[in-house]
Amino acid sequence: MAKVDVPYDLQAEQFQISPDYVRLSMAAAIELGLKPGRFLRGCRCGCINLLQNYPEGCYANCTYCGLARERPGDPEGNTFIRVAWPLFPTDLVAEKIADKEASDPKGVGRVCIAQVQDPRAFEDLIDMTERVHRAAPAVPLSALVSATTLDEERLADIREAGADIIGVGLDAASPDVFGRTRGREARGPHDWDHHWRIIRAARRLYGPMKVNCHVIVGIGETDRELVTLFYQLKSEAIAAYLFSFNPEPGTTMQDTELAPIHRQRRVQLVKHLIENEGLLVESIVFDEDGFITNVEGQTPAVERAIESGVAFMTDGCPDREGAVACNRPYGSYRPGEAFRDYPFTPEPADVDVIRGEINLVQIEA
Repeated sequence: MAKVDVPYDLQAEQFQISPDYVRLSMAAAIELGLKPGRFLRGCRCGCINLLQNYPEGCYANCTYCGLARERPGDPEGNTFIRVAWPLFPTDLVAEKIADKEASDPKGVGRVCIAQVQDPRAFEDLIDMTERVHRAAPAVPLSALVSATTLDEERLADIREAGADIIGVGLDAASPDVFGRTRGREARGPHDWDHHWRIIRAARRLYGPMKVNCHVIVGIGETDRELVTLFYQLKSEAIAAYLFSFNPEPGTTMQDTELAPIHRQRRVQLVKHLIENEGLLVESIVFDEDGFITNVEGQTPAVERAIESGVAFMTDGCPDREGAVACNRPYGSYRPGEAFRDYPFTPEPADVDVIRGEINLVQIEA
């Protein structure tokens, strides 16, 4: 149940809620000059990630999420992907996006507005999308939606408001994992089949590679389940954006260990080869538990993938030139930890580290 008992009609007076207020990722706040800071190795935050704000947090109850309904404490103190998201007036943020677009030769790569699970969230998503689109009409917009709140008519409304890409937080790679972490077994409202109905409806409406599914490595799935999902998404011209589980304090999964770094690298490599090199499933060797141990007969493709480093960069929505805009600095790891995904092109020294992490002694290309 909700942690705040103030009626909806009074919340706008007592709290800074959406659509008039919005949370920014710390990286986005730094990029727009709303918070002090600088980025490692000259990296920029290519996508301005925005998140709706309500005093209840989120009515969903995903076991790994810092906004989960049953996470202890005040929702105002909760984090999302383990970092604080500072709160600002939506119109101020839209103005800053417009100013950045006008003054910076590189402009703003993309804006993404993330919807939470709340009865007000859909109408507020439309409002917020329209505000940003009016202020900066040339900046491409993504909507990271809560599929549970949507139908085909609402998907069309989001496009009309100005979004050209729909993102869906599928997160889990299989129905079983989805049920345990997001659905009935987690005391949550989400349903695997409904998510897929919305994903496919969005694909029909928005077009090929204009819909993406977020997929997390490390919430109980096997590599075989991930690989099956990658092939399915590719066959339907739906993008797969890979995330790494990292435990949020206070969540149900706070004590769950991260996937070993070699597993993350192997999944990244195989996903890249499936999407870009036409890798056949017969070339992937799994152990008895369903985890990748080998990629056979693909020496040139494997070497190209490792040497370029692209396979190990952050997956995300593109800018208007087609390059990845949503590079999410520190979205999957903390400063000082090993890069789970690189927000910039890996340099030769990074490639050497990746070679060691992926452990080519076991993956014989």
